[in-house]
Amino acid sequence: MEKLFCLGLALGMVGGALIVANSYKARSLVKKSQAELMQKMDEMMDEKLKGEQGPKEETAEKKSKK
Repeated sequence: MEKLFCLGLALGMVGGALIVANSYKARSLVKKSQAELMQKMDEMMDEKLKGEQGPKEETAEKKSKK
């Protein structure tokens, strides 16, 4: 059962790759989706970095007040 699942998954991936490789619309859709995903990931990472830097800056300010 697992072998059939893996075979179907592999065939689906190959079929999808062939469709994208031979279709301009599909290729442009994939590129657009990748760009949107990368933009969202950059925004999430920026927010996470700002959240990590926030407490460190606060502790530095508290130390300088003492």
